Amino acid sequence: MTASTGIVLALAMVAAAARSAAEETLDWDAINRIRDEGFQRSQVMETLRQLTDELGPRLTGSPQGQAASRWTRDRLAEWGLANAHLEAWGPFGRGWSFTRSAVHMKAPRETPLLALPKAWTPGPKKAIRGLAMKVKIESEDDFEQYRGKLKSKILFTAEARELEPDDEAAFQRKTQADLEQLGAFPIPGEPSDFLQRSRKRRELLRKLNEFLVEEKALATVDISSRDGGTLRLGGAGSRETDESVGVPAVVMALEHYNWILRLLDDEQEVELEIDVRARFHDDDLMSYNTIAEFPGSDLAHEVVMLGAHLDSWHAGTGANDNAAGCAVMMEAVRILKALDLTPRRTIRIALWTGEEQGLLGSRAFVAQHLASRPETEDEEELKLPPFLRERTWPISPKGEHETFSAYFNLDNGSGKIRGVYAQSNAAAVPIFKRWLEPFHDLGADTVVTRNTGGTDHLAFDAVGLPGFQFIQDQLDYSTRTHHTNLDVYDHAVEDDLKQASVIVASFVYHAAMRDEKFPRKAMPQRPVEKPKKKGDEDAAH
Repeated sequence: MTASTGIVLALAMVAAAARSAAEETLDWDAINRIRDEGFQRSQVMETLRQLTDELGPRLTGSPQGQAASRWTRDRLAEWGLANAHLEAWGPFGRGWSFTRSAVHMKAPRETPLLALPKAWTPGPKKAIRGLAMKVKIESEDDFEQYRGKLKSKILFTAEARELEPDDEAAFQRKTQADLEQLGAFPIPGEPSDFLQRSRKRRELLRKLNEFLVEEKALATVDISSRDGGTLRLGGAGSRETDESVGVPAVVMALEHYNWILRLLDDEQEVELEIDVRARFHDDDLMSYNTIAEFPGSDLAHEVVMLGAHLDSWHAGTGANDNAAGCAVMMEAVRILKALDLTPRRTIRIALWTGEEQGLLGSRAFVAQHLASRPETEDEEELKLPPFLRERTWPISPKGEHETFSAYFNLDNGSGKIRGVYAQSNAAAVPIFKRWLEPFHDLGADTVVTRNTGGTDHLAFDAVGLPGFQFIQDQLDYSTRTHHTNLDVYDHAVEDDLKQASVIVASFVYHAAMRDEKFPRKAMPQRPVEKPKKKGDEDAAH
């Protein structure tokens, strides 16, 4: 196909979609019933409470995470969904959990300090005590200057950081200007170097873990990227059974961290005691996605999917990231089932695990059911986790690729839906605008062509299938709750979750009722390699 032919076909698809959108049927009776059920008899907050207050944080592979997978499966089955089951993927690696974190300054005076452990780091059988020491290790080249100096030390690994101004922590809703700004489509530029940077960080962490154990350091302390006593953290150590987990690693509140660095800068001895109780779980290295279905009728062999990631980090209870998304998606299918609506296509809900470690659960599902890529033959690539490997080509569609219609995702906290990202699918824009018409009074009226990333719809988009993420109000997601100890039930907004549940239920229902499957973009193609510059060729020789 020539480039000009491709452009003509693309324009024809957009024109056809515009005609289709003008004729897009809205089932107003179903919409009214969805609104009534979703606003008058909502169960979204009870579902959220179960996922957070009752089940707690849901780190992939942890006992709480596996309990949450079983609970969601059972609850969906109770609501009458068919084929509710857990689908294994992996191996993911070791699970991890902790039960205690107590950090104290013992000298120059005694006081408790606010800190929590990073995931997948060890927890000693008893409290450890040692002198604080500031280090700066940005690459393997920095190891040598510290060799022989770290024994029995607790290492402060980051620079001090100033507090953010108070207005940076505001509770945020998108203004009309914000939504209009999203409407401008950014022309794609140079590919991101995220993959290479992630690889370098992982390799440095692996070697640093080994170095710190060899040097008999006691622990590391990092600074929280949020202030106001908020602890934002992720993982360290390793979930791989054949890698060193290093030494205990904690994240400390900015205000306490800065204070200790000032004492060290004044050449005072600072003695700390760290008591972290953590354990690894090696009994099952696999992980599990929750899957359930609302069977269709005359087009039951075709599938519309909705989903959210069930896993969280461990500092809070994962309310906004992403029990809120799971509660909304579960509520959407509950609404449809309670109304005894009969979709033409099968509606399938998926609650993913491993999202926080690289969209692992959704990528595994896509590879198993929808499309795969050839395994790399590069031995160095095979040593890396799948999400850090270079993409291989070609994409090989599987049987369900042809009968797949669309996937809808929610993963930006508990803020209300304001619209939807069309993910560069121009043909989707007029359809989404039509589907949002009944919800303008609820603040949802924006459709933008641009892409958004960072969550599970990308697994579908990467193999040429329609995958979409909704636009949401941020609330305090970015400023307070994202990956922090404040990500708890109290920061969720009930009315917003009800609104989102109603809109998702309507979107999924109308996608299941269309005469045609949802329109697709062109299948992704292998990127064209840029010719080497003259200087590169000379350097190679």
